[in-house]
Amino acid sequence: MLSSTNRLPGENGKDYAYRVIRQNIMNLTLEPGKAVSEIDLAAALQLSRTPVREVMSRLKEEYLVDVIPQVGTYISKIDPQLIDQAVFMRFSLEKEVLLLACNRFPGENLLALRHNVEKQESLRQSQSEASQFHELDNEFHSLLFRGCGKEHVWGSITRLSTHYNRMRLMFEIEYDFTQAIEQHRSLIEIIAERRVDDVESAIHRHIIEPMSRWTKLLAE
Repeated sequence: MLSSTNRLPGENGKDYAYRVIRQNIMNLTLEPGKAVSEIDLAAALQLSRTPVREVMSRLKEEYLVDVIPQVGTYISKIDPQLIDQAVFMRFSLEKEVLLLACNRFPGENLLALRHNVEKQESLRQSQSEASQFHELDNEFHSLLFRGCGKEHVWGSITRLSTHYNRMRLMFEIEYDFTQAIEQHRSLIEIIAERRVDDVESAIHRHIIEPMSRWTKLLAE
């Protein structure tokens, strides 16, 4: 039911339950629309029901869990409206960050971006590695924001993009992530060559255009 890990040093039961359950929702182990039981989750985590109940309330506030009185608790289905809002936010902010990067971006951060894409390339031949690519993809954009001193902005984007990120992972599992890798390479070269005029079109291709290919998956 759950793909779990050991507790981190100093991690209490509630924090452990939150981290593991949320991670299983975001990596689609707990699939959208799936019914879940606090009793079963507590047993899987070897915890009492109390921290799990508190975690489910928190996840409900994050739109990751739906609680239907007298019926049950379900992993939230992916909401197109929440995707649209996340895309709007990410397109607007990432465009501005890339413009900043074209003006000034530390050489060590640019090197870190290149190393990240090399790791992505190593996964290109295997669709079974979509989840690992997804993690590297998020790390790539985190590095971009960090290099511009905007890492907390990326943190805010991540917190508000849960439906968008699940949708991205669904697509990467079903189809492929080759195009995303090429686009990441293109973003690096735009920064390295300070091609400010290419920023908006590159971000549009990377963030807006993929949405047109998600319709079929959303309908399933």
